[in-house]
Amino acid sequence: MASVIAARHAHADGREKAHGAFVVIENASGGAVTATRSPTLHHPDTRHPSPVTLHINGADNHLDVEPRVTLLEALRERLGLTGAKKGCDHGQCGACTVLVDDRRVLACLTLAVACEGKPIATIEGLAVDGALHPLQQAFIDHDALQCGFCTPGQIMSALACIAEGHADTDDELREFMSGNICRCAAYPNIVAAIRQAARQMAGGADAAL
Repeated sequence: MASVIAARHAHADGREKAHGAFVVIENASGGAVTATRSPTLHHPDTRHPSPVTLHINGADNHLDVEPRVTLLEALRERLGLTGAKKGCDHGQCGACTVLVDDRRVLACLTLAVACEGKPIATIEGLAVDGALHPLQQAFIDHDALQCGFCTPGQIMSALACIAEGHADTDDELREFMSGNICRCAAYPNIVAAIRQAARQMAGGADAAL
């Protein structure tokens, strides 16, 4: 620390010469203080696009994307799949939730190139031949949305939550859905919708209750 301080003072009074990995600072009295200089770091160039194939909702999509492009950006800006929303862009609200390898991921924090060769599911792929998925219908039945901004992420997260076996009780659902924020505070309706869909998907006798 003392040599660094001395180097700063010397630099104010004298001149600096570069010698390889060091900086030699000569002060006015002819003395020299030597301080190490950090080596130049070479960062990989992330500006050049690379080919990537994203398997989304059962179909292959061939894109050229920069390595820094997120899955959310690829979905919304390159493929027109705008169901996943850019809410906070920090992985805190859950509005961008999609499934990759049947697991919930935050698309705003996931690189598109990291998803190559993995099955990706978005809200656009849930309905089949115009028939809504049980979760989509349950959200309508229970009025589990207001502005609708968070709804795609809520539904995709709920789909994984049911598959994980975390939809048996209201408290369990609240815990495992806590990463998805609804600023309209429709939480009781969301829980009720997921419970209904879970029963229907399991083929329970009380599915319509």
